[in-house]
Amino acid sequence: MKSTFFNSKKFLSVALIVSLLPLAACRVEQERAAELPDVDVSVEPGQFPEYDIQGPDVNVGVAERTVTVPRVVVVEEEETVEVPYIDIDVPGAEREERTITAEVEVPSAGYNLEIQDVYAVNNELWIISRLEEVEANVPQAITRVSDRIVLNAPALPVRHYIVGDRPSGVFNEQYEFVGDRQQILPQLEAGRQLYERGAAS
Repeated sequence: MKSTFFNSKKFLSVALIVSLLPLAACRVEQERAAELPDVDVSVEPGQFPEYDIQGPDVNVGVAERTVTVPRVVVVEEEETVEVPYIDIDVPGAEREERTITAEVEVPSAGYNLEIQDVYAVNNELWIISRLEEVEANVPQAITRVSDRIVLNAPALPVRHYIVGDRPSGVFNEQYEFVGDRQQILPQLEAGRQLYERGAAS
């Protein structure tokens, strides 16, 4: 047991000497002092580009361009036409002559509007007109159709009723549309008919 311990101690000493031998044999000597390379750097100091930031100069003007704009075109022309003339003589009442016009904005020129009747109902003049589409194959273009009569009568308030479907549009809100004449027939029968289109004078 003693000889094994001695052998391993002897082996360790030999191994240590063998590993240190190369270090003892290498000798390093500094021959000159180290220095940084001599570099001549001569540059202009940098600068940012200059901008005028006081505010942009904005010019506002008008440029002409050709564009497509939807437009409602109502062409009105003066012409001489024959219209019904209704002279209503009420004893003791003053009369005035006035032209009563019914006018409706429609989606095409294929519509017709005619004043059919005039009634006196509850101290009002009721103008009954009919709106109907007479030609369906007409290009769509907003237009107005109208009809008129001349009344020489006491200055009574006028109320318009139009038999037919109300076309869309704010202009048509001034009239009262009824789908059928039967809707106002009781009031008409209670009044007095003053005019009927096509009746002999």
